[in-house]
Amino acid sequence: MTARPTMHDVARLAGVSIKTVSRVVNDEPRVDPGTRSRVQAAIDHLGFRRNEQARSLRPGQSTALIGLVTGDMGNPFYSAIARGIEDVARQHGHLLLTASSEEQPERERQVIGAFLQHNVAGLIVVPTVLAHQTLTPDVLESLPVVAVDRPLSPPSAVDTVLLSNRDGAHRAVQHLLRDGHTRIAMIDGDPEVYTGRERTAGYLDALREAGLSPDRALILQGYHGDRQAEAAMHALLDLPTRPTAVFVTNNRIVVGALKAMHDRRHWLPLASFDDFEFADLLTTPITVVSYDPIEMGKQAGEQLFRRIGGSTLPPVHTQIQVALRTPADLRPGAGPSS
Repeated sequence: MTARPTMHDVARLAGVSIKTVSRVVNDEPRVDPGTRSRVQAAIDHLGFRRNEQARSLRPGQSTALIGLVTGDMGNPFYSAIARGIEDVARQHGHLLLTASSEEQPERERQVIGAFLQHNVAGLIVVPTVLAHQTLTPDVLESLPVVAVDRPLSPPSAVDTVLLSNRDGAHRAVQHLLRDGHTRIAMIDGDPEVYTGRERTAGYLDALREAGLSPDRALILQGYHGDRQAEAAMHALLDLPTRPTAVFVTNNRIVVGALKAMHDRRHWLPLASFDDFEFADLLTTPITVVSYDPIEMGKQAGEQLFRRIGGSTLPPVHTQIQVALRTPADLRPGAGPSS
């Protein structure tokens, strides 16, 4: 990966002065059409991007930025990760820019392009499913990158900070099995997303170890957010033979599942990957896979600043451990299960 192209590079390739390049970049008038075309061709060939941060600074002024791209900043999970990163950035004298990809690769590419224009010192990214197509070396231009919550493909390419997804799901479903449940349903979002795949694998591991074959009627995937999850829970409650317990793979899905059970006045024991606000106030039995998302953000931030500081060690892969909190643990004053 090479250094970012400069106006000097564009001027040299186009055979014009830097002032002429500046006029074209800033879309100023009184530039010969042929010259403008030649400069634009050089810009396209080199992949030059105007440095918006540098343009906005007065002579002698400087600032330092890092960028965070998440799936949805409206999700408390991502907000907590951002909080952890921001704490570390502040210690290093940097500001944090945040934006959402909305799980769209094209949006992800646009956001990262905008961050590059603002000359960020590094990026922390929650990659989309197709991030390997958008976060390529020529796009990143030697920028330090850390993947958080989901790895990039190939997973060894950059530093990562991930949860123990498979183990956490396995432990949650095991708890339901120990309580005597054999018809345990699962509601998941996008089965192509790394976290969903790993948590589904943990669910299946627990069933297999208990000598149970998965019932496809009880495995609902592709349900994003609380509204779709609410519909999925209604579908499970409409089955001729209902499940006796349900495992859900994230904090948005659990909200929809609870709404459906409330509407139907039919409560099932529930296990959720991701803790959520007011879980300890619910009357229905609920088990949560708990962890510290702020710590995830801090770990990602520290790793990014090690790279910004010049670390050339091989990619570091950090796994954040999880804890299982059972209905007994969720009583006020109780601690997490081991």
